[in-house]
Amino acid sequence: MGNAFETCKNCEKSFKQGFSFCPYCGQKANDQLTVSVLFYNTISNYFSVDARFFKSFIPLMFKPGYLASRFVEGKRLLYLHPAQMYLFISVVFFFLFSFISRTQVEKVNNVLSSNEIPVIVHDSLKRQVIDSLKHVETTEYILKNEFSFNERKVDSLIAINAPDEQIYEAMGMEADVGFFRKKLYVQILKFYKQRNGGSLLEAFYDSVPIAMFFLLPIFAFILKLLYFKSIPFSYHLVFSLYFFAFVFMVFSLLVLIDLIWEPHSWINLLVILLITIYFYIAVLQFYRRNKLNSLFKSFIALFSFVLMVVPLAIVFMFMAAFFLY
Repeated sequence: MGNAFETCKNCEKSFKQGFSFCPYCGQKANDQLTVSVLFYNTISNYFSVDARFFKSFIPLMFKPGYLASRFVEGKRLLYLHPAQMYLFISVVFFFLFSFISRTQVEKVNNVLSSNEIPVIVHDSLKRQVIDSLKHVETTEYILKNEFSFNERKVDSLIAINAPDEQIYEAMGMEADVGFFRKKLYVQILKFYKQRNGGSLLEAFYDSVPIAMFFLLPIFAFILKLLYFKSIPFSYHLVFSLYFFAFVFMVFSLLVLIDLIWEPHSWINLLVILLITIYFYIAVLQFYRRNKLNSLFKSFIALFSFVLMVVPLAIVFMFMAAFFLY
């Protein structure tokens, strides 16, 4: 007498009755879709990821370099994957930061509509963006350096719906102007008409995650240059993913503090010092070099990234936001 078989509803392969799960794909046999099953699967899958996240959280925060070392050693199921860790924490950070950025966008729009100058004292990145708006005057609109025009004349042309080309001429744009310079005039006029600097600021903030997508591999490449004879690039990338996950976690906590009460400047300095010390210890533990070698290469990596790569990225993000908004 032969054994009875049943067919898996997921992979449609047959197997002997008596199995609780399909031996081919792992789906539960005779799994009837009910509301309880639906929510149980959703919650169990969610918390299975969370369980690994919380198991990884303590080493990430308090054992620099530990997760990266374990991952490259082959222990890749005990802790959250570096890419998952980075993506999860970065999403949390940008979600929390959206509350601050929304407030800043509204503040910029309100300030521009009242012809006042915004004052931001606790965030250097925001200050760099807002500084570009500080040369707006009530009687005459002036963009320092190469661009200046009479506000009343331009307002009169806008009021009569004059063609943009005529307004550009009133702004001082020459007939044989190049493409890039003309694009600047186009964006300046667009900005002037709308008085909506918040959109520019919002576009800048929106470009940060995209910039980080390119900055992280660049950081890993800097480490590769410093340890070019030692390990493959993928190892540096794993290290970088965990390190930036830590950085975003610290920034998330800082944003939470900022949402509750405005922190003093010494907290920002403390955070910078904390990240620097963490990075040095992580390099020391992951790359297994002596303390002096690790200190020197940590300094070179951070110096190259913070003082060379990040400023260029900010400029490109600002230009992208300016031309795309």
